[in-house]
Amino acid sequence: MQLGVHIGQQNMTMNQMRDIWKRADAAGADWISVWDHLYEAPPQGGTIDHFEAVACLGALAADTHRARLGCLVFYVGYRNPGLLAKAAVTIDHISGGRFELGIGGGWHEWEAEAYGYDFPSVGKRLDMLDEAAGLINSFFDNDRTTHDGEYFRAHDASMLPRPVRGHLPLWIGGVGEQRTLRIVAEQATGWNAAYISPEEYGRLCGVLDRHCEDIGRDPATIERSINVMFDLGKDEDELREQWGPMWERVAGGSLNGSVDHAVERILEYRDHGADGLNIALRAPVDTDLLDAYLNEVAPAVRAA
Repeated sequence: MQLGVHIGQQNMTMNQMRDIWKRADAAGADWISVWDHLYEAPPQGGTIDHFEAVACLGALAADTHRARLGCLVFYVGYRNPGLLAKAAVTIDHISGGRFELGIGGGWHEWEAEAYGYDFPSVGKRLDMLDEAAGLINSFFDNDRTTHDGEYFRAHDASMLPRPVRGHLPLWIGGVGEQRTLRIVAEQATGWNAAYISPEEYGRLCGVLDRHCEDIGRDPATIERSINVMFDLGKDEDELREQWGPMWERVAGGSLNGSVDHAVERILEYRDHGADGLNIALRAPVDTDLLDAYLNEVAPAVRAA
């Protein structure tokens, strides 16, 4: 099972963030990613320091040597798919072929409004996701791409240099059963979900399997990962006080308690279909607990 770290690049200095991903890479993390926001999450009106994703990924690619790298996930409304694909290939070459592109339909309407981006209905955003995924795959698979769609265009566009491995994996994030998981089945090499219980994750894996079967795709060809909140060392009473009324909604996707409990919880996700699990870090990061995950929890899971 692949075990990684997903970093929310907010409320910390660049040096602090670089220390975290260097620490994770040196300890053998299989995956390191950032998110794509312009404001903090959860939203607080743009009052917290926050770094942009593409620029961070360039530093991440140069600073690390082993882990697979990604963004979970880029909102397709912020960047033209051709520009995003070009940035992805550039980061891929900086990393020596370790980068994997992730896209999604977005949710942070407050930052979109603040920076002047349209934020249409969820149905239209999923239409954009579907169209962008097909266009990005064309950039990666074909010598030239021409596309005249509802949301995006390209004319005889090349993608040179090619990705280091020839084709760049495409991840799609989200848990929508009817549209998102259908798009995953049709377009993606990987699927990522966030902050749901092992049981719900397993149920959605079954939905994805059925979408694959409907179009004649082998479900095993889609890699699957889950992001969980990193609450190691905290008990439920402490977390209930921290989250208040929201705790019941997010509790299923929290990695909390002791090292032994964390190992058991990760193995539950594995048994429900996850190929990989990433802890979602938000500042302030307790490096002792991060080291416990990297040096105690991860080896125990891999040995199980």
